[in-house]
Amino acid sequence: MITKESNLRMVVAGLLLGILMAAMDNTIVATAMPTIVGEMGGFNLYVWVTSAYMVATMAGMPIFGKLSDMYGRKRFYVFGLLVFLVGSALCGTADSMIQLAIYRAIQGIGGGAVMPIAFTIIFDVFPPEKRGKMTGLFGAVFGVSSVAGPLLGAYITQYIGWEWVFYINLPLGLISLWFIMQFYKEKTTTKKQRIDWGGAITLVVAIVSFMFALELGGKEYAWDSTVIISLFAIFLVFLIAFLIIETRVQEPIISFNLFKRRLFAASQGVGFFYGVSFVIATVYIPLFVQWVYGGSATDSGLVLTPMMIGSVVTSSIAGIMVAKRSYRSLMIVSGIFFIGGMFALSTISTDTPRTLLTLYMVLTGLGVGFSFSLLSMSSMHGMEFHQRGAANSTASFSRSLGMTIGITLFGTIQSHMFQGRLQEVMPAGSAAMELKPETLMSGQMGDLPPEVARGLTTALADSIASTFQWALIPVACALVCIALMGNARMIRGDQGQGRGGNSNEASKLRAGEM
Repeated sequence: MITKESNLRMVVAGLLLGILMAAMDNTIVATAMPTIVGEMGGFNLYVWVTSAYMVATMAGMPIFGKLSDMYGRKRFYVFGLLVFLVGSALCGTADSMIQLAIYRAIQGIGGGAVMPIAFTIIFDVFPPEKRGKMTGLFGAVFGVSSVAGPLLGAYITQYIGWEWVFYINLPLGLISLWFIMQFYKEKTTTKKQRIDWGGAITLVVAIVSFMFALELGGKEYAWDSTVIISLFAIFLVFLIAFLIIETRVQEPIISFNLFKRRLFAASQGVGFFYGVSFVIATVYIPLFVQWVYGGSATDSGLVLTPMMIGSVVTSSIAGIMVAKRSYRSLMIVSGIFFIGGMFALSTISTDTPRTLLTLYMVLTGLGVGFSFSLLSMSSMHGMEFHQRGAANSTASFSRSLGMTIGITLFGTIQSHMFQGRLQEVMPAGSAAMELKPETLMSGQMGDLPPEVARGLTTALADSIASTFQWALIPVACALVCIALMGNARMIRGDQGQGRGGNSNEASKLRAGEM
């Protein structure tokens, strides 16, 4: 619980800076990746730089959420911030894709604490009638960071050096750290709980083995090879072990009891499927711009800006409207925009005008923006104080799990479709079939014969469009989950509840979610 000595304005400022830093990191790196791959090589590890961060974040979220419930929010927010800064500094020194992936994993461990705990603190310190506006503000900052990230990342990459897309985190993180250390005075009520290390380990092993199987299958090894079959077997064994552990331990890493609440369970489904599908837009649209349009790093950064501006607008609107409308009614609007945008992106080709692509990105951003502010609130709706950290970290975990699976699954789909399409469109006997993709990222497209360059860009554009077509499946699943959210809505008023209190709020709100 927060004490009266805390300066709420400074605390909010510190949390906003932390979220700005952590959220901006994803998009700022996405626009720099084509340049990094062109310099370092290792296109086959392109997806792993993103996946390493996501897996580490995903593994850390439920653990840090549980620890913050047990021993207080402040110490684990500070810990996550410090680890994130160390990882950022290391990323700037990387000289290979393998090193960069490892350092990104270190960053991810810190990110697994910063984002969910920041949102949980807001839920703790503000009464219900102010949470919507505050969460909307945080969602807007998340969106602003998504706008600034691509632009800043593109500018830094082109005019300063890609290393500084990581170093820029250091001043932001240190200022956030000072605000929290100086002004956030927390009165910790220790609640002893056990950490489910068995669940955490089995889950990470299951996800990593699944990712390796998808990434290596059909490339390094045949799908029916012993290695790939073994990886899938490991995934199944550890997934079953995880489920068994979670049903037997006293304090599971993911509490299945929470899923008995209709709104909570449906919210996790929405977050998961949104994560699966949305991540491919942030990864593959910058590639599309640089390869197909022949744009620079700055151009690839600019193309994400309309989408992120759209997400800022709807995140802010959702935070304001949540006290007037049910979570489901707002998310239905979100789903309509989102599926419309993703369908539009599935039609792109080498002939798609830049203006039309911008319109598609805006539509997608308008759809996903609602979820930035709404899903955290719907996940913690009606929860007691000691459950909020676990509930919000589970919400963040669900989205991160979806993004992790999405980037790996659709990365595999896009890679196979690209190779297959390349064989169809390339001139017979073309030596370009031996070209490595990173050659295209290093600015050598102009040195290729026109028919070869045209074949490469066509293959890439078609493979990305087909990937968006496959992504419509999880979007449709998200719409089903939205329909199951029920009619729960945030109730204004805060009878008897002080800052960080838990009084009778849970019982007061629960009736609306069933």
